[in-house]
Amino acid sequence: MTYSPLPRADLVPARSSLPTGDAELATVLALIRRIRPRPVSVVIGTAMDPVSRANGDRIAQAWSREGGYVLATVRWPEAAASWLRQARRFAGPEPDAWVVSATPAGWIGMGRRLACSTGWAPGRTVATAGLADPALIAAGGIGTFDGMRGAFPDGRTWEIARTLLVTDRRN
Repeated sequence: MTYSPLPRADLVPARSSLPTGDAELATVLALIRRIRPRPVSVVIGTAMDPVSRANGDRIAQAWSREGGYVLATVRWPEAAASWLRQARRFAGPEPDAWVVSATPAGWIGMGRRLACSTGWAPGRTVATAGLADPALIAAGGIGTFDGMRGAFPDGRTWEIARTLLVTDRRN
């Protein structure tokens, strides 16, 4: 059987992106800085919707203001034949870390393609609140997003640990 990045349609959550506020942005940047060795360069990936794109632009500007480098910004559609072209552009520059602002529908396929076709590392990936969804694990497959972490709008954090979405309950 051949592995396909296409998720089962009944497992894909239908959600929209939310604008990234100040608390979420600060936590995203802090999570990037916690990756070891400390990242200098990132690649930012977003869905095509206007909110995901704006979030990606805001994160890129903030990272650059901190002295970091954005090697590329890659955008992908929610539905694609394979996401291979976008996956190669996302992983190809071999950044120190990846940052994602997307909807679960597009990220599931993109993440599955990254996992099977590139050197992408979910443990070196930070995401916005839109991907804090347990359905992401079920649709993506166990281990596909293991170690990926992100921020909620209120600044709390989340992380994918095998089959669980683990959240920081502190405010």
